[in-house]
Amino acid sequence: MKVQDMEKMMQHAPTLNTSGNHAAAVVDEYLRRLMIPDPDAARELVSPELRIRFTGGREMRDPAQCAAFNAGRYAWVKKRIEATEVVSGASDEHAVVYSRGTLHGAWPDGTPFEGNRYVDRYVVSHGLITQMDVWNDSAEWLLTRAGLAAD
Repeated sequence: MKVQDMEKMMQHAPTLNTSGNHAAAVVDEYLRRLMIPDPDAARELVSPELRIRFTGGREMRDPAQCAAFNAGRYAWVKKRIEATEVVSGASDEHAVVYSRGTLHGAWPDGTPFEGNRYVDRYVVSHGLITQMDVWNDSAEWLLTRAGLAAD
């Protein structure tokens, strides 16, 4: 990474928390903003090199793409975070953070749901999210609703 790129990233780094839990605070705040949804505000917490891989291996580069994907799959959706866990060995330069919990919301037809498990994996470098991987049970739930899988 070029020095100029690093300086640009640091200009946009959040000042949420300077303790060892800074990476977890970045992830929690990113999810809060993304679930509003406010992808513009969420973008303040990500690197220009952001790589997102959603369920099904869908590649994305911007929080707005996450919001658009969710808008097509759900009438609305929110996360109930049960735990935000930082992997041992984290530093300011590189931290791996997992967020896990459940999704609740409504399907496009308005049918409510809750208890849909999710786990997200983030890489946080120099205070900004550089990678996001997303897994949840929505596909299984949709197969069941369509009569294509057992409860």
